[in-house]
Amino acid sequence: MTADRPRTYALLGQIAKFHCFPEETEGKYCFVEIISPPGTGAPPNHHAGEMETFFMLEGAAEFMINGKVQTLLAGQSAIVPDGALHAFTVVGDKPARMLIINAPGVMHDKFFTGIGMPVPDGTQVAPPPDGPPDIPALVQFAASLGMTIPVPEDA
Repeated sequence: MTADRPRTYALLGQIAKFHCFPEETEGKYCFVEIISPPGTGAPPNHHAGEMETFFMLEGAAEFMINGKVQTLLAGQSAIVPDGALHAFTVVGDKPARMLIINAPGVMHDKFFTGIGMPVPDGTQVAPPPDGPPDIPALVQFAASLGMTIPVPEDA
């Protein structure tokens, strides 16, 4: 079964390509490839009901998982337990390319495709945004899916 919808999205300066959607895996997981330029990543977030595994293909990223910080290089992986607070930022001067498995993945599918802009398959660099991201709208959309993105009180 193949989903009849776009597979590649630009979001927050990054490219997300779905190799499979949850509906293609009997609702068990989604499998996404992310290309993230230096300095980009995911803000601190957590989500009950979904586990997440990151596998670095290229580049380097600093990950924070439940307060523990580690730098992942190509060939290394990190597992985010269900509900754990986590974030990552690409470090160095080269983009990072990583694979992400979300299980069961429905929440991440809806988040990436909901805030992302469909782009042609094969796109390697996100188009420039029209302006800064609407953080309150992003936080509200994430919350509607069951994700929490803590916003610092001084933001």
